[in-house]
Formats: sequence, C-alpha cells, structure tokens
Amino acid sequence: MASVAADVTDKSEVLGGAADAPLPLASLMADIGRRARKAARALALTSDAARTQALNSAASAIREDAEGLIAANAEDIADARAAGRGEAFIDRLQLTPARVEAIAKAVELVAGLPDPVGRVLATFERPNGLVIERVSVPLGVIGVIFESRPNVAADAGSLCVKAGNAAILRAGSESFRSAQRLVAAVRSGLENAGLPADAVQLVPVRDREAVGLLLGGLDGNVDVIVPRGGKGLVARVQAEARVPVFAHLDGICHVFVHRDADLDMARKVLLNAKMRRTGICGAAETLLVDRAVADTHLKPLVTALIEAGCEVRGDAETQAVDPRVKPATEEDWRTEYEDAIISARVVDDLSQAIDHIETYGSHHTESIITQDKEAAARFQREVDSAIVAHNASTQFADGGEFGFGAEIGIATGRMHARGPVGVEQLTSFKYRIHGNGQTRP
Repeated sequence: MASVAADVTDKSEVLGGAADAPLPLASLMADIGRRARKAARALALTSDAARTQALNSAASAIREDAEGLIAANAEDIADARAAGRGEAFIDRLQLTPARVEAIAKAVELVAGLPDPVGRVLATFERPNGLVIERVSVPLGVIGVIFESRPNVAADAGSLCVKAGNAAILRAGSESFRSAQRLVAAVRSGLENAGLPADAVQLVPVRDREAVGLLLGGLDGNVDVIVPRGGKGLVARVQAEARVPVFAHLDGICHVFVHRDADLDMARKVLLNAKMRRTGICGAAETLLVDRAVADTHLKPLVTALIEAGCEVRGDAETQAVDPRVKPATEEDWRTEYEDAIISARVVDDLSQAIDHIETYGSHHTESIITQDKEAAARFQREVDSAIVAHNASTQFADGGEFGFGAEIGIATGRMHARGPVGVEQLTSFKYRIHGNGQTRP
C-alpha cells in the first residue's frame, strides 16, 4: 500500500506515492498534473481488454485489502466523531464489509461495461464525396474533489480508467485514509495490467490550498473538475474553477403526491425516497400534496414519516393534521437536510407543484406519484431537473441504478453531461474526415 512521507509544508500531511521526496505544494501539484497528462495520453491508446483487466484486478485488490481498508476507515471515523460530526455524516463515511464488497462489485460492473471509446456516433457523406464520422474519445484528465464518501475514490477512478481518462482525486480530510487504501488498490490493478499507475492519483496532502491549485488546472493539465461534497465545496469549485465543471450545488429533491395518486404507493415511495438513506443527494427533502387529496392522503403520509423517525416541518395545513409537525420556514423549502427531516406543504394543483419546484428546487431529482399518465407526462415535460421520475423513488438518482456501473457524480447543469455521469459522459468526440483528394474551392 501507499507509504507515508514527510510534511511538504507546515500545513500539509503527505500520504501516498505521488512524489518520492517532499516538494513545495505548488511543485508537487504541478508534478501530479504532468504525470496525469502523460498517463492519459498513454491510456487513451490502450485496448478495452487491458482497461477491463486492470479494473477487475483492482476489484480483487480491494477485496484482498478489506481488513486494512476497514481499519483505516475506523481511524477516519474516530477523527470525525472527535470533530463532532453528526450521524448522517458518519453514515456517509463508514465502510463495513458489505460496503467494501459493494465497492468491489461496482468496479467490476464498470469493467464489464461496453467500451465507450472509439464508438462511431454518426456517419454522413457530403455532396463532394467526403465521408465524415463523429467518434467518441476520452476527455483527458479529470479532477475529482470529494469529501466524506470514500467509495468515490474507487468509483471515480474506475470510471475514468474505463473511459480512457486519467484521474486526479482529492479526498477530504475526513475520508483521507480510506481513500488512500482504495486508490492504492486501483493503482495496483493498473500496474498488474501493464498500464500506467499514474492514471489514478490521489492528491497526497490535506492542505486545502491543493484544491485551489487543482481548480486552476495545473498548467493546463486538467480538463474537467467534478466536485462531490457539500454546498460549500461545490460553491467554491463553481466560483474558482478555471476549467469546465460537472456539478450539482444542492440535492433538494421533491415528491409530489398528485390527486390521482394511490395512497399505498405514495406511502411506500415517499418513505423510501426520504428514509432509505437520508444523507445522499437523491433523498427527498420536500413533500408536496395535491389539495384535492389532502383530506385523505396528507395525514397518513405525515404519520408514516414521523413513525419512521422523520421530523416533519410543514405549512399550516400540514401542522393541522398532526401536532408533532413543526412549522416550516421559508428557508426550509430551500434546504437540503441530509438528515431525517422533511418539509411538507399542500399545493393547489399540478401547476403550483411545478411552480414550487422551479422556485425552490435545485434541478436534481423530482418524482410525481399519480395514476394519471397525462399529468405524469406534463410533470416530466415541464419540470426542469436532471432526473424526473413517475411513481418511483428519488433515490434511483444513482449511476449504478441507471446501469452505468457507478457514477462520478450527478450533474445538474445543461452542458455536455446531465444526471448521473458515467463512462459515456466521460468522453468527448472528434471528427474523422475521409476523402479521395477533395480540395475546398
């Protein structure tokens, strides 16, 4: 596994194999960028079979190091608890034998995906006889900045490798040791397949200044930045990045119970959307109930949430159905709780539900529960979010659930990638022109 090196600055702790000897931080990061660019150029020319072999080997290495990985994670958790982190945060950080196995399986799923590189996306012939092809190619070097979820190290690394890209991973201090072990496993898989280990590098310092250097592009060696973390991190990335960003700022997800909703289905979907895992970005944060069914649906839904351990903050009508409901403030409609808390309100109709989502939502994931196909079609057409579900939980906002194997993040912007970012979204394209001596008049 990766070794521990000496401090490079007064504020930095260096871990990992990015440099053989301590370097000033700016020089260290520049070296990481150069090595990533070199690895990306080499990886882009490799066969899918070699990249698949590397990832399957990485999955095996993760399983073999499960004991060491969980021990390192326990140290991360101890530090997080000492820092006063809440249980939702601890849940995102914690690795168990089952979660380690899930990480390994996710890497294997990515390995088994069709090769996203070299696909002919379109072919057309011009009147002058030129044949033009649009062909998928890797993006290049992808910087991934994440905080508490150590699995991101393996997911991001494997997705980048499968798509022929190099990855520079910057873990938060909370998941630092866990991420180090996972990256070491991925690097060993690359080496076992004869591919450059520098295709996946972990920024080996805790120094926050390393983030600023990465956002600056490392002398043109970083092509895309993907932030995975809280609102503060994502806001900083979007404000400071000098390269394109795939990101979402908040995961304020809504469940709208329409007037033609089946109550049992609504209850089941809502409880899963909110309570399956409260700390993920696809967890529902707001419940909207159509006034037409408020008398029959609102109280059972609120009761189910409270009995499941969820705090409900509601408007006056929601408070009236259960004295345990706390009053919602204007800020509640704009809050990603990442905890067992939900805001709830009654809306007049489908139009007001859509207006509420447009006003307060974050363009992440929304769901309508209804048996009315026309209402569902309108909701899915008019709601401007990356993922819009009908009669399904918002927690399906996940690359694995989409069949992508894993995801490098959820993008809520409108450029290039939107929704779960998988291997196909980690490619760009170029044009190949085939002629027989044509010249332009």
